[in-house]
Amino acid sequence: MALIPAQTLTLKSPPTLSPPSHPSTFPTSQSLCLSPPTSHSLSLFSTPNSTPRFSARRHVVSRATATSASDFSPAIGEILGDVRIFTAAGDSVQFKDLWDQNEGVAVVALLRHFGCPCCWELASALKESKERFESAGVKLIAVGVGSPDKARILAERLPFPMDSLYADTDRKAYDVLGLYYGLGRTFFNPASAKVLSRFDALQKAVKNYTIEATPDDRSSVLQQGGMFVFKGKQLLYARKDEGTGDHAPLDDILNVCCKVPVS
Repeated sequence: MALIPAQTLTLKSPPTLSPPSHPSTFPTSQSLCLSPPTSHSLSLFSTPNSTPRFSARRHVVSRATATSASDFSPAIGEILGDVRIFTAAGDSVQFKDLWDQNEGVAVVALLRHFGCPCCWELASALKESKERFESAGVKLIAVGVGSPDKARILAERLPFPMDSLYADTDRKAYDVLGLYYGLGRTFFNPASAKVLSRFDALQKAVKNYTIEATPDDRSSVLQQGGMFVFKGKQLLYARKDEGTGDHAPLDDILNVCCKVPVS
């Protein structure tokens, strides 16, 4: 499949964060930028100008902070298992079909959305760690907000293995897991500054970035992600991203997986 010609990103120096001038309005590609001293700026949350489409959302888990598995219902594995998402190829699948629901160990990484540069950086780190996960008997599952065609853009341009990438078009898994959503979390949370310490990795990851991977539903850019480890239906590890780019350290995730007996 030919790559989609589109706008790419170039980072030349560590950026600074600039808050949007009108926080009461929906953010656009100029709202909050990583601003290097050049003629171009990289928007962390770039979206084409459009009218947002907000809708009521059902929350299975409270939006209160949940940073450990004990904060979730013991039935969370069952609930998530019934959520239907899509492969990057466009096939419908349920979470419970993605790994052995009895003894299989899986890392479920929920990205913000396929057009988020910080998520390209996370996806790049996941790809580099995939062999280590698999050698430990762990299945890596990366989920992003958007349609399968948006997922394929990331898979082709980063690149990222399509057999580990899934699309959650309606953010159903994000609701079930109670992941953060909103303007404040996306643009103003202090945890978002962590991405600046990974500037070199971000710069490398967005070499072939395109804004075309952004979901058509522009309200999706306000979604935050998280990281979860399951053994069968049992949740062993849970971490919700406090802000954009506030990703779980992969060494921590690997340590959790290595301590789990794999049958």
